[in-house]
Amino acid sequence: MANPVLLLHGFTGSVASTWQPTGIIDLLSDGGREVIAWDLPGHGSADKHHDPAGYADMEAKLVERLAAEVGEQTVDGVGFSMGSRTLLAMAAMAPERFGRLVVSGVGRNLFERDDEQAERIARGVSGEAEADDVHAQTFARYAAEPDQDGQALAAFMRRKHAPLGDDEFARITHPVRVVLGTEDFAGPADPLLDALADASFTELRGCDHFATPKNFGFIDAVMDHLEVF
Repeated sequence: MANPVLLLHGFTGSVASTWQPTGIIDLLSDGGREVIAWDLPGHGSADKHHDPAGYADMEAKLVERLAAEVGEQTVDGVGFSMGSRTLLAMAAMAPERFGRLVVSGVGRNLFERDDEQAERIARGVSGEAEADDVHAQTFARYAAEPDQDGQALAAFMRRKHAPLGDDEFARITHPVRVVLGTEDFAGPADPLLDALADASFTELRGCDHFATPKNFGFIDAVMDHLEVF
């Protein structure tokens, strides 16, 4: 029996805005895969907290939620941006629960956390971005979409992240496809490819960060790597 597929969207995203418009849920379903698609805490229809402490141990709680939903069954995973980081952290915590993984919109940025930039983005989604801060203003526009709560997103950005360093990457021995656009600010992909034991790479020519989930090259990479026919 083919593994279910867990889809995790990025910061300021949701299932409705990231996965449903692309048709990827239908494609996976038509390929015989059960699809598990969650709104991350603080996003979309999920519980929203205005205190960063409300998002403590998010990744561990998501592992528990996955176990409750699928039992001992192995799950493949697809992530975008923050969803990719979350997926990798979950795979490090419970490697036995995961099979093949696709992570997109991440690369160098996983190894160079910029607390100052994170705070600018948090201010952006809460409506306090500086007029000339293009990066924060971009996230602010996505945070203004229906079902989003800027204060909850700001708290999410300010939460304590699960570690993702050498020890964690050593436990991620799954086959991982890294998908990254040539115009994505998260790149280059090399540090991530070097850190993973079994990595392959799909480059999306001319694609920026936010366009990645809708890029046909990304969708093709998912279908190929997860062996959905």
